[in-house]
Amino acid sequence: MRLGMDALRRADPELTALLDAEVRQQETTLAMVASASIADPSVLAAGGAALSNVTAEGYPGARYHPGAEQFDHVERLAVERAKELFGARYANVQPHSCSSANLAVLAALVPPGGTLLGLDLDSGGHLTHGSPASVTGRHYRAVHYGLDHVGRIDYAQVAQLAQEHRPKVLIAGASAYPRTLDFARFRAIADSVGAYLIADISHIAGLVATGEHPSPIDLAHITTTSTYKQLGGPRGGLILSGQEHRTLGPDGRTPLSRLIQRAVFPQSQGTPSPATIAAKARAFTLAAAPEFKQTTRLIVDNAKALASELSELGFRILTGGTDNHMVLVDIKNRGMTGVVAERALEECGILANRNRIPGDDKPPLVTSGLRLGTNILAQRGMGPEQMRECARLLHAALAITTALGDTEYRMEPGAAAEVREAVRTLCARYPLPFDGRDSNHDVPMGAGL
Repeated sequence: MRLGMDALRRADPELTALLDAEVRQQETTLAMVASASIADPSVLAAGGAALSNVTAEGYPGARYHPGAEQFDHVERLAVERAKELFGARYANVQPHSCSSANLAVLAALVPPGGTLLGLDLDSGGHLTHGSPASVTGRHYRAVHYGLDHVGRIDYAQVAQLAQEHRPKVLIAGASAYPRTLDFARFRAIADSVGAYLIADISHIAGLVATGEHPSPIDLAHITTTSTYKQLGGPRGGLILSGQEHRTLGPDGRTPLSRLIQRAVFPQSQGTPSPATIAAKARAFTLAAAPEFKQTTRLIVDNAKALASELSELGFRILTGGTDNHMVLVDIKNRGMTGVVAERALEECGILANRNRIPGDDKPPLVTSGLRLGTNILAQRGMGPEQMRECARLLHAALAITTALGDTEYRMEPGAAAEVREAVRTLCARYPLPFDGRDSNHDVPMGAGL
């Protein structure tokens, strides 16, 4: 790794400078993006290992290329660690993302043109849950459930739609839903119509792994997740199954675990990413440590504090609060759109992403809401008191922002600079889990990883 860092610095200073700048930016920015966490340096090191040079389609002991002996050991290790972390009986660590994991699972369980039932995108669902913008909304007949009058999942509607449309698959999961998912209730609905239940826990995987959110592993037939949004792992996906792993698939002959193996390879993916799987193995061990449980507890406490303080400052918080890491804000009453708020906050060193909200009349690139998350803030060691500080900084940034339409805005430069400096000061008090410096050469880690 040291040789690679030194060689890159000598041979490509332009690229090195960009990587170094990224590290410095992360160090001085309040990342409140709900779909992100910080990977430990050891995870980054594993992801950049020489294992990337190995090409080996297939699974351990059944590869289509030679030279995969060490990779076989690594993949088996990653599988066992994933199973132990989540209490699962089956794990597939090869998916390149949760999106590709979802595509593989749907391909295994739903015939082309078959029906799936998932949460509507504007209600907090995900593209791969049947959105028309996704291949899942084109290859399958997608039906969507939504929220009730207080912004919670309308389980009565889920049950009614399931009875009406008899889906092959019911998806329980969200990308922008701040409340606890009732997996037992979803399972009862799925059973009532003979559907398979898929739980997509991509956003709450860390909370599930540590018991801060109820687990779907033995309730859902299949559980999918990403490994980077909350697990502090590399870019990648994961498919899990608990007591249902031996349940027969739609053909009535093949166990679900076997169907999923085939659906990932060769049906939807070719060569896996060996070094990424090594990084997943490392991340799973870190997520099983007591320190990670402390972090996820802080994530939840911080989100509640952040929502409370923003509400006190006059922001409308969807559902009135949160049960997980996520805070959804309706900012229409601030006289600006989501994209204006996002860009103004970024100018002040605060990262939060625009997000559509129920009843939104703005397009996806504009939106009327903001989605905030506390994963990285908790990894920095910030607690509820610092969340109040973060809320006040966010409020200060938007208070000096004047919208000039749906996408344009104006900020007073001096005031924006003051907020940016306050953000830098807070970040310096609570540095990232790595300090961004190599102890021997005093160079940003980004150049070496």
